[in-house]
Amino acid sequence: MAIAQATYDMGFARWMEHLRATLEVALAGYVVAIALALPLAVAVTRSPLLSRIIMPWLVVIQSTPIVAVAPIIVVTLGAGLLPRVVITTLIAFFPLVVSTALGLTSVPGELVELSRSLRATTTRQYWQIRLPFAVPYVFSALKVSITLAIVGAVVAEFVAAEKGLGYLILYATSSFKVPLAFAALALLVLCSLALYAAVQWLHRRLFPWSEQAA
Repeated sequence: MAIAQATYDMGFARWMEHLRATLEVALAGYVVAIALALPLAVAVTRSPLLSRIIMPWLVVIQSTPIVAVAPIIVVTLGAGLLPRVVITTLIAFFPLVVSTALGLTSVPGELVELSRSLRATTTRQYWQIRLPFAVPYVFSALKVSITLAIVGAVVAEFVAAEKGLGYLILYATSSFKVPLAFAALALLVLCSLALYAAVQWLHRRLFPWSEQAA
């Protein structure tokens, strides 16, 4: 009852303001992560040398606690939207690269040999064989990354924000308003589930033939 009362007292407009702020950061970081990760995955699978150079650095970045790095990013880039998007991108980025690269390299060898025997170019091989085969891997990573993007947005809001569900949780706990914190947490969980379901729906809608393999 206390959580329901805290939810009501906050008011719909204020809830939407905080939710919009969190979604803005999460979706912006998610889109940037996709834009960077997919071409990079193609690049590292096409070039073994590039893979040996880049992949260790990606592992190092992933192994670095973002919570510890987040204040440094904020100090370096300022307290605006940019550092929060960067933090979100760093958290959502790694699964996309690894899973997409795995999908691109998991094509059965006989299909690759067949394409070579037909004198298919590398570009055509990727478009017609490797990328379609990697679709289940890509969408599996997209589902994971969209939830990580929410986590990234919350972490960023813990460090530097004036609104957002992460900021609201931090404010509520510091003010000992525990029901409000639980209400914000519940909304975060619902938001994450809704975004996961949206990506799953896109998978079914755009690539129904690949859903069983995901």
